[in-house]
Amino acid sequence: MATLRSFIFLDQLQPQTMCYLGSWIKGSLPRRNMAAQIIEVAPGLDIEALTDIALKEADVQGGILVVERQFGYLEIHSRDIAAVKAAAEAVLAALGKSSSDAMPPKILASKVITRIDPNHAFLINRNKGGSMILAGETLFVLETEPAAYAILASNAAEKAASIKIVDYRMIGATGRLYLSGTESEVKAAASAAEQALTS
Repeated sequence: MATLRSFIFLDQLQPQTMCYLGSWIKGSLPRRNMAAQIIEVAPGLDIEALTDIALKEADVQGGILVVERQFGYLEIHSRDIAAVKAAAEAVLAALGKSSSDAMPPKILASKVITRIDPNHAFLINRNKGGSMILAGETLFVLETEPAAYAILASNAAEKAASIKIVDYRMIGATGRLYLSGTESEVKAAASAAEQALTS
């Protein structure tokens, strides 16, 4: 029996969160303001059968299908919210679970770091996937498990404040989010990200 690790519905993918996702996914590219559903299960290979169910149930596109060491990930999206919800419900029915059976997110680390040093910015930018952090900006870092909740935190932060998505990792043992901007905007974004994970 598969474990439902995360089950995340996003009513509107925000521009930077969507673009970052589009920079590495191998499936259909989502567009701004599309609805999306992210599903994370264990064991990983179970995501294959669930993908088949979701794509046959409704007119949705698959962006992510990843089977890694322990976990499997699926991201589907559409401009039609009802289609995304129908595909997601079909997956839950196949699992014999409800959305409340998903593991709740746990924040492992959460820090706001003000006035980033130029050398620190350089080191972060060498490994980033999104926008660049500049010296003097404020940085917010967050680590969560299950990993997929990093996209929920990113989307919520971007909705709440004018910040830059520097990086987020939503696959693996833990998820990570890096974002930057002015101190006030980053603090507002950090609060929104944490609230999305704890509410």
